Amino acid sequence: MDLLALADFNLVAKHGGFGRGARAAGRPKATLSRRVAELESDLGLRLLERGSRVLKLTQEGRALHERTGALLAELDEVVTAITAGGETPRGQLRISAPLLFSQATMGKLAAGFALKFPSVKLEVTTEDRSVDMVEEGYDLVIRINPDPDASLVGRIFLRDRLIVVAHPDFIRPNNHSPVPAIVRGTGDRETTWNVTTSTIAIEPILCLSSLFMIRDAVRQGAGIARLPLSLVSHDLAAGIFTSWGNLDGPDIELWALYPSRRLLSPRVSAFLSYLKEAFPMGTSDELAAYVAEK
Repeated sequence: MDLLALADFNLVAKHGGFGRGARAAGRPKATLSRRVAELESDLGLRLLERGSRVLKLTQEGRALHERTGALLAELDEVVTAITAGGETPRGQLRISAPLLFSQATMGKLAAGFALKFPSVKLEVTTEDRSVDMVEEGYDLVIRINPDPDASLVGRIFLRDRLIVVAHPDFIRPNNHSPVPAIVRGTGDRETTWNVTTSTIAIEPILCLSSLFMIRDAVRQGAGIARLPLSLVSHDLAAGIFTSWGNLDGPDIELWALYPSRRLLSPRVSAFLSYLKEAFPMGTSDELAAYVAEK
């Protein structure tokens, strides 16, 4: 495939026509039309519908533009940075992050990053689902204990752990009778929680979708709950909560992931470095202090 022809096609697709693309690039309109026609011939696909007044992308043309436009933009950005004698982060940076981490930290993180790198346009989307980074155009995703994915690389930047907490007035039974519990989601079929020293029989009485809501309900004495240590460490220190033990199981790991197939752009590298500056040790205490800091 001719990369120059591909770049000309993306130029036309981005600006919505040969004339607009030619004016934006200072190139002859006829040259752009010829190069796009050559690309269509090489691929054996029709990429554009050429109407009398409006130019539209075909389904194949739209897919090619979405898949290759960002790659060519990154390549152009790297070449520009290198020839300018440095790699200054610039352009759009799209990030997907989980709900709890976003609610607790991303506003502060995003503002600090924007002030430090004003040439980067940061866009953060909050969602817990596993996004397709290439299909949906994300540069970086933050995920909790992600499943292995051969197409992604990344690093752990924070660790946390789950702890069972209760209001100080909430009496822990000596027998194995079920304890009222507040759980996340629409329901929880578990009947026991295993902590470091014992097994706690539970009876879910509240099902809430947000960990912040669960924390507030525990503060009211409605029941016990399992929550990240970073979310309750200040309540524990202030005597608002008591700990019933650390939940058995692996630590909570927060990963910053990006596609291994793509060149790591200066803006992604800058955000990774910014995360390291915010959480140099990557501990739950650091996360709690970052959230509490005014």
